[in-house]
Amino acid sequence: MRAAVCLLVLCSAAASAQNPKLPPYVASRQVSGTIRVWGHGAAGKDYIESLMRAWEEGFAKVQPNVHFENELYGTASAVGALYTDKGELAVMGREIWPMETEAFTDVKGYPPTSVDIVTGSVDIRNKEFALTFVVNAKNPLKHLSLEDVRRIFSVTAKPVKTWGDLGLTGEWAHTPVRAYGFEIARGFGYYLQQRAFGGSEIWNPDLVEMADQPKAEGGLYDAGQRVVDAVAGDADGIGFTSALYRAGGVRVVPLGRTRYGPFLLPTRDTVAAHSYPLVQVITAFYDKRGKEAPVVEEFLRYVLSRQGQAVVAAEGDFTPLTPHLADLERAKLLHPAP
Repeated sequence: MRAAVCLLVLCSAAASAQNPKLPPYVASRQVSGTIRVWGHGAAGKDYIESLMRAWEEGFAKVQPNVHFENELYGTASAVGALYTDKGELAVMGREIWPMETEAFTDVKGYPPTSVDIVTGSVDIRNKEFALTFVVNAKNPLKHLSLEDVRRIFSVTAKPVKTWGDLGLTGEWAHTPVRAYGFEIARGFGYYLQQRAFGGSEIWNPDLVEMADQPKAEGGLYDAGQRVVDAVAGDADGIGFTSALYRAGGVRVVPLGRTRYGPFLLPTRDTVAAHSYPLVQVITAFYDKRGKEAPVVEEFLRYVLSRQGQAVVAAEGDFTPLTPHLADLERAKLLHPAP
């Protein structure tokens, strides 16, 4: 009874949250088949599964002959399920790695097709939060560009060694910069390499990498919080973390794509518009030549429609795609198979 009430509330909220600028889903034709969904998730944790189930239930109302099987146990399994023909839709909670694209291509002879289906959150755990840089509250740094980030956190011809290299004067001009961040082996590290390092895998060897740590009383001391706390205790520090993690004595630095700005903080609006430079997205991959490709594409048309993105708004954790971004992704469904 409770599940039925929750679903009714979700559907009612979705109806009221619909964006009239997004086209409504209208079935191009009735399709049938089974979509096996693999990827982003973990046993006992709800990463995207509740949202995926809400999409599936909404789609079933207009396409009752399509059935779903969810195997959401981790992004690492997603692409492999496609090229071994164990799944039709791979949902990724991070950037696809080159070896994953290469493996699919080696088996199939062409790359997988990718479609962004939802934008991540601003600051919600397990919901692809925005990534940020924090400095100590005493630090007068006004903003950073992605080029500044590259010079601080990777190895370049013009590395940042002191705060003077970022334009600070006075006592800060010769003060060394100490960098903190997530472990570079995590997906966050690869994401930053693609977004700020120009694809380079060479990191600043002086970076202090922070890992999750077990707490004596149980639970985890998250790496992102450890980064923030380290910077709070280090006036010369700068940390690569997330908007989720906070502490007194630090502040988030506005970030720009270029040295000319605009320099923005992660907010609901800047994340939704992808104007903030380090927004994360959830991307679905599929085999455009696969037997069930027409069924998968029909489902993705629903996900990218007014009704589909209204479900995202009603769910409240992830961020709906804007009409412009949804248009770009729907266009991929019309492209011929590679």
